[in-house]
Amino acid sequence: MKTLRLALAPVIASVCFAMPAMAEKLSLQDLSAYLNSLGTVQADFVQTNDDGSKSNGILTLKRPGRMRLEYGGGNDALVLGSGGQVAIFDPASNEPPQRFPMSKTPLSLILAKNVDLTTAKMVVSHTEENGDTIVRAQDPAHPEYGSIDLVFGDRPILKAWVINDDTGGSTTVQLTKMQLGGSVRDREFNIRAEASERGTPLN
Repeated sequence: MKTLRLALAPVIASVCFAMPAMAEKLSLQDLSAYLNSLGTVQADFVQTNDDGSKSNGILTLKRPGRMRLEYGGGNDALVLGSGGQVAIFDPASNEPPQRFPMSKTPLSLILAKNVDLTTAKMVVSHTEENGDTIVRAQDPAHPEYGSIDLVFGDRPILKAWVINDDTGGSTTVQLTKMQLGGSVRDREFNIRAEASERGTPLN
């Protein structure tokens, strides 16, 4: 038995040394600095809705304050964010786009000019899972607007977000093929110009 234990000792030691170290979650300061460093971002996305349905498209961000979610698959649905508003263009409707204040959406937290995740009561959870850092954030002054889960890979890089609305539903957007920098015309985020082009002018 003693011989067996001695024979196994090197094997056990090699397994222990081969095990990866526990990943550490990225700090809120580092994540804030990363988000503030983003200027223009383009990426493919897959959106999973609360009912399990999926859609895909192209995301363009131009921080601060501008966002374009262009849905593909022959569907010209579009979500634009700019000028403090979010507009949803529905290709099946001849009505003007639905509009509401960006400040009432959790996405405003990452589109803000200065992101500071260390703000008191903004972050309600900060965890690590399978090497990713996951931050749940909300507007400290208006938690009733819902929250956003931000999923970061190492370096860091934004991999996904989950919008948790005030009704308990959630919408997940996973990002791939992210490209940073480049030039995007401001016209791409202009809600009024887009509505006019589609023949549904704003009231």
